[in-house]
Amino acid sequence: RLSLKEVLQWSQSFEKLITSKYGPMIYKTYLETEHSDENINFWLACEAYKKITSQRKRILVARKLFTNYIQPQAPNEINIDSPVRKMIIRNLQEPTESCFDEAQRIIYMHMERDSYPRFLESKFYQKLKHSLQTSSNNSTPN
Repeated sequence: RLSLKEVLQWSQSFEKLITSKYGPMIYKTYLETEHSDENINFWLACEAYKKITSQRKRILVARKLFTNYIQPQAPNEINIDSPVRKMIIRNLQEPTESCFDEAQRIIYMHMERDSYPRFLESKFYQKLKHSLQTSSNNSTPN
């Protein structure tokens, strides 16, 4: 269950938000309200991609990541520079688990600098915090 303690920790750093149990999904829900969830979706997809052990599956997923997020005019195109895009295209010949690391690092920084501060200031986060504070105040101590 989502706790007030976890939600309050999210305001300490972006890393605490992104590595917590519920943080990534709550953050993704917030970004969907802004119509800017491609970054978190890409970041989460990269986290899953790194865990793939089958080379065949890795090739398929790498192509899917490229098609969805990297190629120009991709349906969920992320904001990365041309040299990184070209490096990924080269890496797609024989994708390794680290093939998207640089793009993922850039996207992490975009989120940390841009949407994360907005998230902390948002009514979305404030309401969540408030509702958990209210429910923890109303619960009787054991």
